[in-house]
Amino acid sequence: MDYNFKITILDRYIIRKFIGTFFFALLLIIVIVIIFDISEHIADFVDNHAPLKEIAFKYYGNFIPKFVNMFSPMFVFIAVIFFTSKLASNSEIVAILAGGISFKRLMYPYFISATVIALFSLVLNLFLIPPANKGRQEFQSKYIKTKFENTNRDMHYQMSPGNFLYVESFSVWNKTAYRFTLETIEDHRLVSKLSAESAAWDSTKNCWALRNYHLRKYVNGKEILTSGKTLDTAVVITVEDFMRKKNVVEELNFFKLNDLIETQKLRGDKMVMYAQIEKHTRFAMPFSAFILTLIGVSLSSKKRRGGIGLNIGVGIALSFSYILFMQFSQMFVYTGTLPPAVALWIPNILYAFIGAFLYRIAPK
Repeated sequence: MDYNFKITILDRYIIRKFIGTFFFALLLIIVIVIIFDISEHIADFVDNHAPLKEIAFKYYGNFIPKFVNMFSPMFVFIAVIFFTSKLASNSEIVAILAGGISFKRLMYPYFISATVIALFSLVLNLFLIPPANKGRQEFQSKYIKTKFENTNRDMHYQMSPGNFLYVESFSVWNKTAYRFTLETIEDHRLVSKLSAESAAWDSTKNCWALRNYHLRKYVNGKEILTSGKTLDTAVVITVEDFMRKKNVVEELNFFKLNDLIETQKLRGDKMVMYAQIEKHTRFAMPFSAFILTLIGVSLSSKKRRGGIGLNIGVGIALSFSYILFMQFSQMFVYTGTLPPAVALWIPNILYAFIGAFLYRIAPK
């Protein structure tokens, strides 16, 4: 078996063709998608008087990274299928294998290319796409989408160990929480309970102004009741926490996303699953470059009658099924069937087995 992993002229040729085809496919598809997106939103741009500079840079400049990363599995697959099928149709694969290079060694330059693409996708996911998403969503909120409305009700949070907050509803337009309740529990006993009809956010004091409040404290088995019209209280929950949208996690880099997950876990916030899905998707998606490269080479390394059309068709079908499965796997998290760390990696695990099987039956 050939264990020489020094990069040769053949390796450089395959790497150059693979990565070149990948980025050429990206460029071609991006141009097509932008044309369709312009035709869809041109009326919104005109009606809302969106400046051309903001359309070009704030919207489409930030739109491209997200689109590139979302469909990178498909582009990887198409690049592998297209380039390898051409090698096979020209009998170059046969010549390479006849020259003493094993099929396993032939995979080496492909996986070097997959590593480059995976690292490119990972950097996009963790650090470049989040700020781009923020700019794009700001543009959409201003010129395309309607104003955000909070629809959450019956919100429960744990401020810190033993301190719990309940809010029946929150109004965005006047930044007021209704049926506000703050409880403190020590050693499984209720120590104090602060209730108010409403709590309005005071931006000058950075605190909540309670209206018609009742404070109950339990000391040595006795209840001490205090009430009044107004009371300022400081809790770690802010207006931004109530107004946070589900897709706000797309705007956070890797470190801020981890901080948000820790905070939401502490508070018992049900929206933590969206942050966890985002985190695991950012790692699972780049890893797919290795799996889909293995499948693509195994499928297209055999010369077929009729040219490369069948291989490209199979490649597109499999890549779309992978992207669809990746989106569908999120449903296991929403329904509570599986934790995010398992659910988001199921497509990679399944397609890894498919890739291993195809590799075993590929022409050697």
